[in-house]
This record gives sequence, C-alpha cells and structure tokens, in this order.
Amino acid sequence: MSDLSKFDRPVSESFFCENIRAEDSLAQEQISDFLTKGFVTGIRVLTGDQVNILRQELHALMLAKMADDLRFYEFHLNESTDPGRVLFHALGAWRVSPAFHDVIFLPSVVKAAEQLLDGPVRFWHDQIFVKPPRDGAVVEWHQDYSYWTRTKPMAHLTCWIGLDDSTEENGCVHYVPGSHRWPLLPRYELSGNMESVFQFLNLEQSAEFLPVPATLLAGEASFHHPLTLHGSFENSSDRPRRAVVLNFIRDGVVSDSDEPLLFGIPPVPRGEKLCGRFFPLLDSSAIYQSPAFSYPF
Repeated sequence: MSDLSKFDRPVSESFFCENIRAEDSLAQEQISDFLTKGFVTGIRVLTGDQVNILRQELHALMLAKMADDLRFYEFHLNESTDPGRVLFHALGAWRVSPAFHDVIFLPSVVKAAEQLLDGPVRFWHDQIFVKPPRDGAVVEWHQDYSYWTRTKPMAHLTCWIGLDDSTEENGCVHYVPGSHRWPLLPRYELSGNMESVFQFLNLEQSAEFLPVPATLLAGEASFHHPLTLHGSFENSSDRPRRAVVLNFIRDGVVSDSDEPLLFGIPPVPRGEKLCGRFFPLLDSSAIYQSPAFSYPF
C-alpha cells in the first residue's frame, strides 16, 4: 500500500483532468459575505464526473477491513449488514485514495481558501462524513478551532463539499451567522444533544443564536471560519448524505504542542511551522501537466 502523502501533486489523471476554473471561485461580494456571516455557501468546486469518482472511491474506503489501515488518522465505522446504512467518519483519506488525495489540490478549492485566508495556504487535514438514510445521528453545535488549539495562530478554514445534494431533510450543516465574532467557547464532550451548547452561551449569544441551513447541490461547497458555530441534525430522508471536508491553514501556522498533531505522524515541536510532507503548501496557479504516477485503487 502506498502512502499518498508522499506525493505533493495530483496522482490521478482521471480525477484531475477536468476542473472548475480557479478564477471563478469567489467574487468580492462572496468574500464580504464570509467576513460578515462567518461562512459562504453554494460554491461550485467539483464537476459531476469528479463527484462520481469520489463516491466510487468512498465505497472502497468504507469496507470494515480498512479500520486497520494505519494511514488513517481516525476511522469510525458503524457496521451494518446493509452497506447503504453505515454511519462513517474518518480522517486521513487523502493518504489512501487517489481522488481524496487530489481534491486538496484542485484550483477551485485552493483559490477560494487563498482568498478567504488572505495568503498562501497549507493543507491541515481532511474528514469524511457519511450519514446513512433514516439515521438519527447528529453533529452537535461546535466551533472547529476548539479541536485545533494545538496549533496557532488561529488562521484556519474549513471547506465542506457535498457528495450528495445536502438538504434540511437529510441533515445538512446549519450555521449561526455572526458567531465567528464570539470568543472560543469551552470544548465539551459531544453527547448527541443539540441543546448542550446553550449552557455555554450568554444572554446576548443566545439571542443571536439564529441558525440557517447550508443547503448544497452535490459538488458544491461551503467555507466557514474556525469560530463559526455549526452543527447538523439527523438524516430523516431515504437518501445518504455524504461529504468530504478539507481543512486548511494559512502558511506560517505553528505547532503549539510537543505531541503528534495527528495520529501516526511525527510531532512538530512547539513553535515550529507546520510544513513538509503532511502539511503541503498548495498553489491555485500551479499547472500539473501529468499526474505523479498512475495508481489504480
């Protein structure tokens, strides 16, 4: 098994040969919307063919045998006799799957990240979320940076890409506009209770807690600030809700821990910059003439 983190360029010609143009990523009004609300939605970043390739490779990643693959930083699979009803969450697919590796290099994604982080960006880590049909699992309200305080300064960005149409019925992400201007809330254990967050909100924040759904078509993305409060409700539909999430940092973010930042990778000493093989520098203007190699999954 090859660890695709060794390759700092695309590896799959079938996935990377077609892309949304980078210059079409974000208009100035969308950037202004992000600065005002803490998120922006409905950004087309994948073609239909790219969505299909990611879905196909996702199916292979969700096999129970993959739980022992040490290339993953995390792997959580609720096994079921019905593969269409498996709840799945994993980190590290970019090291395992060609398409999930290459999506981090797409100019349509990287350009938007450069615009919103106002500078060169590095890859931080990825996530996959699968909510099966008629599943009651929720993702409680949280701020992403509460999980990332082992790095500083706070110059992070999350890109949430739907591999299915994401609707209120199947558990789309909801955002609380303006919550990116709130301080970092205490990190608490997630228990499946969407009301837990209110014990940490003051009266003003509770009054401003007016979530809005981020409905997306497959291949569209939302981008959100690391302090933006967000969560998602259960999937009450007959369709899955699959997504790949890409997390970025502005070049220059450093480690604030002497422990490994992600499971299975060498520690970055406190105060040293995140860089190198596991945190590649990305460039929306890069032209990849051919993939690094041909790697059939």
